[in-house]
Amino acid sequence: MAKFKKKTGGEMPAISTASLPDIVFMLLFFFMVATVMRQNTLKIENNLPYADQVEKLDKKDLVMYIYAGKPSANYKNYGTETRIQLNDDFADINDIAPFIAAERASKREELIPFLTTALKVDSDANMGLIGDIKQELRKVNALKINYTTKKGSVFQNK
Repeated sequence: MAKFKKKTGGEMPAISTASLPDIVFMLLFFFMVATVMRQNTLKIENNLPYADQVEKLDKKDLVMYIYAGKPSANYKNYGTETRIQLNDDFADINDIAPFIAAERASKREELIPFLTTALKVDSDANMGLIGDIKQELRKVNALKINYTTKKGSVFQNK
């Protein structure tokens, strides 16, 4: 008959950390793929109006964004009247045509007819400025316009 001896050391075995770098890199790649980077830094107040009928755009990469609203608190040195923002810079009405031309030049030729101009306009924006923006878009033949809104009714969200 065999006798069993009890170990006297009582130490815990070492934990293997060989797979730890694999796990870290797998998490890193996951977050790199799953994260969407913000394209533009908003310099204006953008309180979007509500709409009860909305339609989702299919391809976001074919959308050119034009923002309009009052400068936010960090940019009050630009004044308090409604301003236009193209990409990350404040712009003038005359900058819209070159902006549209640059956006069209950055896309493949077969995608140009599908480009949409999205107006992200603050609900308190001056409608005269919006009319001027639309007039400039007509001049450069950018006739496919989308107004970005919040879904739902004002009464439902209060």
